[in-house]
Amino acid sequence: MNIGVVVFPGSNCDHDCQYVFKDVLGQHVEAIWHKETLPSELDAIVLPGGFSYGDYLRTGAIARFSPVMGAVKEFAKKGGLVIGICNGFQILLEAGLLPGVMLRNTSLNFICKDLYVKVENAATRFTNRCESGQVLKIPIAHADGNYYTDPVTLAGIKANAQVIFRYCTADGKVTPEANPNGSLDNIAGIMNAEGNVLGMMPHPERSAELLLGNEDGRLIFLSMLDSLRPSTLQPQMVRA
Repeated sequence: MNIGVVVFPGSNCDHDCQYVFKDVLGQHVEAIWHKETLPSELDAIVLPGGFSYGDYLRTGAIARFSPVMGAVKEFAKKGGLVIGICNGFQILLEAGLLPGVMLRNTSLNFICKDLYVKVENAATRFTNRCESGQVLKIPIAHADGNYYTDPVTLAGIKANAQVIFRYCTADGKVTPEANPNGSLDNIAGIMNAEGNVLGMMPHPERSAELLLGNEDGRLIFLSMLDSLRPSTLQPQMVRA
C-alpha cells in the first residue's frame, strides 16, 4: 500500500503516523509537504495531529487553505481513504470534508491522557477489525476537542451511523463523566456519509504497538489496510 502523510507547518505527529504504517505495518509511506502536490497512486491519506500554523485564528482554519488540501478534497471526492487525527480532524471539519466544528475544551485546559472510546459502528473501512461496542484504550492530547454541530446535522449523522467513536468508561458506558472535553453526545470520531473520510480526536498512532503499553490503536490502521486490499494483506506484514 502507498500511504501519504501530509505535513503542515506545526505538525508534530506526522513521524509517528509514518512509523506505524512503515515500520509496524510494513507499508510504503510518503511524507507530503503542504505545498506539494499529491503523489500518484496513493491508497490512503493521513492528516496527522499537531498544531498546524500554530493554531492561529482557529484550529485547522489556516491549514484548510494549504495548496495540498485541494488535492486532498479531490482524492476524497473520488472515494480515496482519508483519516484525520486530532488536528487532522479539525482540518477536515474546517475544510468541509466532515460536518461540524471543534470548540475549546469545556475545562479550557489542554488534556493529555489515556482514555476509552466505544466503537459505535464496526462495519466501516476504519473499524472492520473491531467489534460493535468494543472498547478501545487510546490517548488524547488536545485543547480544542469539543465537537459541536446543530441538532439537525447531529440527528442526520446519528441516523446514518456516521458516529464511529464515543468517549466511554472502561466498561463501555457512555456517560458525561467519561467525556473529557464536553464533546456533543460524547462524540470522539465521525465519518462522512460516503464512508471514506474519518476524523477522530484520540491518537491511535500512540497506541499501536505493545512497546508503548497498548496496541488498541493498531486496529484502526489494520482496518484501513483490510479495506484497501484485503485479499493481499498477509499476517507476516504485521510486526508482533
